Amino acid sequence: MTRPAAAPMPLAMIDVSAPLRLRLDTAALVRNWRALDRMSGRAACGAAIKANGYGLGAGEVASRLAGAGCRDFFVATWAEAVALAPLALPLAVLHGVRDEDMAAATTGIARPVLSTPSQVARWRDAGGGACDVMVDTGMNRLGVSAQDIADGLLDGLAIDTLMSHLACADEDSAMNEAQRGRFAALAGRTGARRMSLANSAGVALGTDYAFDLTRPGLALYGGVPSAALAGAVRPVATIEAQILQRRRVQAGETVGYNATWTAAGPTEVAIVNLGYADGYWRGFSDRGVAFAGDAPLPVIGRVSMDLVALDVGAAPLAEGDWIAIPHDLPAAAAQSGMSQYELLTGLGRRFTRMWT
Repeated sequence: MTRPAAAPMPLAMIDVSAPLRLRLDTAALVRNWRALDRMSGRAACGAAIKANGYGLGAGEVASRLAGAGCRDFFVATWAEAVALAPLALPLAVLHGVRDEDMAAATTGIARPVLSTPSQVARWRDAGGGACDVMVDTGMNRLGVSAQDIADGLLDGLAIDTLMSHLACADEDSAMNEAQRGRFAALAGRTGARRMSLANSAGVALGTDYAFDLTRPGLALYGGVPSAALAGAVRPVATIEAQILQRRRVQAGETVGYNATWTAAGPTEVAIVNLGYADGYWRGFSDRGVAFAGDAPLPVIGRVSMDLVALDVGAAPLAEGDWIAIPHDLPAAAAQSGMSQYELLTGLGRRFTRMWT
């Protein structure tokens, strides 16, 4: 008698593991924050966790930094704040408050960083409580003006932190001192409890730029926007991807789109489940390097949407094995032509993010 075929498992019960992952180093993240905290002198050191924690996972980053002692967190939008609401973090929303944001903003899950007269009026008319204010000191991006402050725009607001943002902190520019001086001149003129100017590169400019609170972002995650931070922070993320196929390419044969790489001799090639849809950009074509242990595996040919080819030489790698690409951001930026910020925030959703 033939037994009936077993019913297939419901899709909701099937756990499909991803063929690529980000291995994330808690110790490196915490070490980076503590280094920036020391460099901030007497100022408190916060953390920018916008753009999903610069691509690494905002909730996971925030919970680890809160455990290390961080007490100020910054996101860009109210959608980001709402997503983090269950963590009950001390949050500020850098893009202020639109009409569409008021329902979320008046719940008290975060402070808006007001940056226009309209936002100030909107917040005041709603009877809003504590807020932060961004003042423009020369970047001409977000912020009310010093004249607005002199004219009384902020009178009566319960301002926690008066902020500004440096335009050229990653350069040796006279504009840095000019902005610092303009910002310092506002001390005591708004009733703000604290003042905050420095981002990651601003922290490296020295404690004269720290005021009461610093707001590092990139350097928390291993980015080095200033030479003064080299050696002070270390990478947090390592890309790991699985080999889909190993093949031998003969002399004279090409690999990948547009046949940009030609084998000089018989070459062992691994095709890996990674591409520009995951944030491993085309700029790494013929330039990037992966590793099997300590053995370098050069990227050959064009990086495509979902796949990259590696010259694996004599490395004992087979289908299903994993290779690693350490996310050393300055080195990766030099290889790819992308900024360190783009390399982090572009990391795709298909990675399984694994904290160690």
